[in-house]
Amino acid sequence: MASLEVKGGAKLKGDIYPQGAKNEALQILCAVLLTSEPVTISNIPNIRDVNKLIELLIDLGVVVEKQSEDTYTFRAENLNLEYLETESFVEQGRAIRGSVMIVGPMLARYGQAKMPKPGGDKIGRRRLDTHFIAFEKLGAKFSYDTQDSFFNVTADKLKGAYMLLDEASVTGTANILMAAVLAEGTTTIYNAACEPYVQQLCRMLNRMGAKISGVGSNLLVIEGVEQLGGTEHRMLPDMIEIGSFIGLAAMTGSEITIKNCQIPELGLIPETFQRLGIKMEFRDDDIYIPAQDHYEVDTYIDGSILNISDHTWPGLTPDLLSVALVTATQAKGTVLVHQKMFESRLFFVDKLIDMGAQIILCDPHRATVIGQNNQIPLRGIRMTSPDIRAGVALLIAALSAEGTSIIDNVEQIDRGYQNIDGRLNAIGAQIRRL
Repeated sequence: MASLEVKGGAKLKGDIYPQGAKNEALQILCAVLLTSEPVTISNIPNIRDVNKLIELLIDLGVVVEKQSEDTYTFRAENLNLEYLETESFVEQGRAIRGSVMIVGPMLARYGQAKMPKPGGDKIGRRRLDTHFIAFEKLGAKFSYDTQDSFFNVTADKLKGAYMLLDEASVTGTANILMAAVLAEGTTTIYNAACEPYVQQLCRMLNRMGAKISGVGSNLLVIEGVEQLGGTEHRMLPDMIEIGSFIGLAAMTGSEITIKNCQIPELGLIPETFQRLGIKMEFRDDDIYIPAQDHYEVDTYIDGSILNISDHTWPGLTPDLLSVALVTATQAKGTVLVHQKMFESRLFFVDKLIDMGAQIILCDPHRATVIGQNNQIPLRGIRMTSPDIRAGVALLIAALSAEGTSIIDNVEQIDRGYQNIDGRLNAIGAQIRRL
C-alpha cells in the first residue's frame, strides 16, 4: 500500500492540464466490443481503473495497439467467450465498477453476457437493477446467482422496447444504449441520463452507424441497426478533475490556470464554486483562478444558508461534493452540503474534523460546514483515503494545512487521477510518494 507525504502551506502557480475523463473512458472502452472493425480512441487517462478495463478487454480477445501516450486502437474481431468462465475474469470484473458496461455490448453482439458483482468505491449501495430490468424489456433472460454473486443475461435476439427508467443512471443508460443499438426495431429510453459523457457515447455510436436521436435530452430514441463499423473518438477533459483544481486553488490561495477545459460541457461546476466565493476568469477555453487570501460563501436572496447538493445532470455531479465540502472549510460563511445519492460518501469528514475543520455531520447524507475564513488553518495529520473523490479532497486539505500530512491507501486516488503528485509538484506542491 502506497502513501503520499504532503507538506502543506505552499502556494502553487502555473498551468495545469486536466486528464481525459475517467467516467467517459469506462463507457467508450466498452463500446469497442460492438464492432469487429478498428476503433481509435484518444485522450485516454493513464489511471488504474481505465488500465484495468483495458487489461480485461485484452484478456477477452480485443487486439489493442498503443498509438501514442494517450491514444489506442482497439479491434474486437475474435473474442474469446470462454474467458467469461475463468477465475481471472472474476477477479478483473470485480476490481472495477465500470466493468458492468461490457454486458450491454456483449449481449447485443453475442446474445450472452455474464458479470461478477463489480467493485469500485465503498460509498454505499449502488444497485444494478436499472441495467438488468431494461435488458429484460429488450427480450433478454436474466438470472442472478446469489452463491457466487454472478449476473447472467442471454437473448436469441434483442427487440426494441419502450422503457421508463426508475433512476437516471449514467452507467445504466450507457449499458442500455449499447444493447439497443443492435436490437431489432425501435427502443425509447425515458428518464435517460444526459451527462456530457453519455452524449459523447451517443455521438461515437452514431459515427459507427447507430441511429440515436434525442442526444443531450432525457428522452433517447434508438433505431436498431444490423451492425456497426469503426470510428475515431476523442474524449472530453475530466470535469471532476477540473472542479478539483478549482477547489485546490482556493484552499491554497494559489494562482492556477486550468487549460483546455471544454467549458460549455462543465454545467454548474464553475457556478457552484463561484457561489463559494471563488473568483475565476474564462479565457477562451481556459479557467484562470487568481490567488485569493479570502473567499466568502454566497447566501440565498432571503439571507438563508447556502445548500450545495448533487442532482442528475445538468445539476452538480455527486463526484464533486467532497471537493466542495473541503473547500468550504476555509471559506467565510456556512454551507450545508447534501449528498443525496450515496449514504456513505460523507463519512470521510471525521478526518477533516481531526485536522481542525468545523463540520457537523448531521446524518449520512448531510453535513454543515462552518468556514474558518483562513483564520484557523487546518493541521497536518495521518489519514487514509476511503475512495477516489474523498481521497483527492483529503489531498487538497493536506496541501492547505500547516505541517506535514500522510495519506495512506493512495491507490484509491490513483484509480481516478493520473500522476497527480507529479503534476501538482510541477506547479509548486511538495508531495512525496512513499
